[in-house]
Amino acid sequence: MASFSKKIKRIGVYTSGGDAPGMNAAIRAVVRVSIAQNLEVYGITAGYLGMLENEMNPLQLRDMANIIQRGGTILKTARSTEMMKPEGRTKAATNLKNLGIDALVCIGGDGSFRGAHALWEEHQIPIVGVPGTIDNDIFGSDKTIGFDTAVNTALEAIDRIRDTAASHDRLFIVEVMGRNSGFIASYVGLAGGAEEIFTPENVASVDKSIERIKESIRRGKTSSILITAEGQKPGRAYDLADAIRKKSGMDAKVCILGHQQRGGSPTAADRILASRMGAAAVDALMHGQCDIMIGTEGERLVQVPLDLVTKNEKKTQMDLLSLASVLAT
Repeated sequence: MASFSKKIKRIGVYTSGGDAPGMNAAIRAVVRVSIAQNLEVYGITAGYLGMLENEMNPLQLRDMANIIQRGGTILKTARSTEMMKPEGRTKAATNLKNLGIDALVCIGGDGSFRGAHALWEEHQIPIVGVPGTIDNDIFGSDKTIGFDTAVNTALEAIDRIRDTAASHDRLFIVEVMGRNSGFIASYVGLAGGAEEIFTPENVASVDKSIERIKESIRRGKTSSILITAEGQKPGRAYDLADAIRKKSGMDAKVCILGHQQRGGSPTAADRILASRMGAAAVDALMHGQCDIMIGTEGERLVQVPLDLVTKNEKKTQMDLLSLASVLAT
């Protein structure tokens, strides 16, 4: 955790990386709390790309009207390879300083925080991170903005698929998002009563999964739902379906939920979390604290050094997977 003594007059806020439901609620909190503290706020369009291209504009109270219920991000988001280079970060820092932006609030995930940490270390721009990603894979925070909405979106789809699976006595493999994280898969699998959950941290054996399905059939169960995280690339579910067909002869239908998990109106939990985190980020900057992320520990907000956030990996809760396996028998 770092500190600074410069008086803040103008804050920049941006969203970076993948969009997540609730990002707009976080932006709204940053803007309204900042203005309540007599600070000016600039919205940076498309994350780091906006810094590089000078796409930064003042935000007023009226700009925040009717955005808390909207998915996505009104500030847009993009990925920037130029910010991975020192010269790119120097250009961004110069643009920020020329505009008189004294501090930043970064709403994003792990990659976004790496850029934020570098801006502080290399150019002494005070910055506070707010974790916004549906993957829930940010070290130092129990929950991230967008995760609850993504889980509920996926769960609603899986409940509908189970109706079809039961009607036709079928096996379905449902692929959810999560990249290298199994949080969405494990939560959805447990809440949706899945017979098997495949995650990067829990590489379940196809042979054992087939045996579990056959055992459930012998007990009278006529349909099954398997959940898999997408892994490095979407389409993992097709590989699993093919392996199951070749090993057992069972026909597994595939449903890839994809980017619909990122969209839609955020849940109440995500709106509240985003509002609290956005407000806490501004408060931290007002108290001279920076190079940190606002995270959660239970219901409590905590401050975690960005250096720790970017150097550590958050693991899926294996107890959830164990419980899901017991309850699916």
